[in-house]
Parts: sequence; C-alpha cells; structure tokens
Amino acid sequence: MKVKGNHVILSLVALVLGFMIAFSYNLTNKERAKPDYKDKSWDREFQLRNKLIKEEEKTRDLQAELIEKQGELTSIEKKLANEANVYFNLAEDAEKYRMFLGKIKVKGEGVEVTLSDGMTENNNDNINQYLVHERHVFKVINELYISGAAAVAVNGQRINQNSYIVCNGPVITVDGQQHPAPFVFTAIGDADVLESSLNLAGGVKDQLVNENIIFTIEKKDKVILEPVLGS
Repeated sequence: MKVKGNHVILSLVALVLGFMIAFSYNLTNKERAKPDYKDKSWDREFQLRNKLIKEEEKTRDLQAELIEKQGELTSIEKKLANEANVYFNLAEDAEKYRMFLGKIKVKGEGVEVTLSDGMTENNNDNINQYLVHERHVFKVINELYISGAAAVAVNGQRINQNSYIVCNGPVITVDGQQHPAPFVFTAIGDADVLESSLNLAGGVKDQLVNENIIFTIEKKDKVILEPVLGS
C-alpha cells in the first residue's frame, strides 16, 4: 500500500509536469505564430514618418505659393499706391484749376491793394491824367499773378481766365459789372512775397504813383474770395 501510494503521487506529479510542459509548448507556438510586436511598431513608425515627410513637402509647396502670392500682392499694392498718387495729384490739380477758374470759394493769407483817383488843385490839368484806367488795373492784376497769387478779385468780383476789363470814363467795367473808384484788389498768396513784388523800386507801385494814382497796400492774415457768379 505504501509503494502504491508513492506511485500515485509520482503519477500525479508527472501528470502536472506534462500538462505544464504541453501548455508552455502550445503557448510558445502561438507566440511564434503572431507577428513580432517590435516589427509591427517599426512599420507603424515608418508609415507615420513617410506621412510626415509628405506633409512637410506639401507645407513647403504651400509656403512657396504663399511667398509668390505675397509678391503679387505687393506688386498690386505698389500699383494701387502709384494710381492713388496719380489720382491724388489729378484731384489736387483739378482743385487748383477750379481755384484759378474761380469755380470755388477760397481763403487764405494775402494782400489788399487799393487804387484811387489822384487829386489836383489846378483846374487846367487834364482830369484823365488823374483817373485810374484799365491799364493801371491790368498792371496790378498781372503783377499779383506773376508774384504767385492763387486768386484775385476786384471790388469783390473774382477774376478768371475769361475776364475782360474796360475803362468807361470814371468807372471800370469788369465782366460787364461796373465799379467806381476806388478799386480794391484782394489776392490770396504769400503776403510777404506779394507785398515785396508790388513795392519793388521802379515796379508797379512807383509806376502808378508817377501817373498820379493813389496806391496803398496792406497785408491780410485772412482773405476770402467768393466763386465767380453766373455761367
């Protein structure tokens, strides 16, 4: 009975060992049948790396396209800036032309020149030698424009490129409007320059004074000239 009991124990031990060996063998075969984990991980990394490289290439292409578009945009902006400058200059020129044509109201510093008929105590003198004539008016207006006046008016009436001035006895007709003496010329421009030009030795002032015309000039900080009325 004792020998038989040992045989039973040994048999059980042998059975357990056999089972463990069989289980281990089976598990090993299954693991060998599966793909290697490291190999699978490397494949996944390789795929991701290739995908990343492709995305980087797309990014570089997009960056190159962006730089090209930015260059085109810069060119367009420069072109628009040049056009804006051209249009600004055209608008500025148009404003100057409107001002010279007397189409708009203007204001600024300037001068006020007054021409009055001269006086004589000798009744035998020719009165026409003491009156302001159209030539005197032209001298003042021309000198003002030559000296840089932007706009000129006579007795408040704007002068433009089509203005005509005619002497009719003791009055001056400007564009059909009669004005008696004294004649007041208002001009917009650099007041110092305008005053100096008219006061030059041997200039307009001296010429008019020598022809018995009373001449006065005054600088103005603010001169306002209304636009030309009518057509």
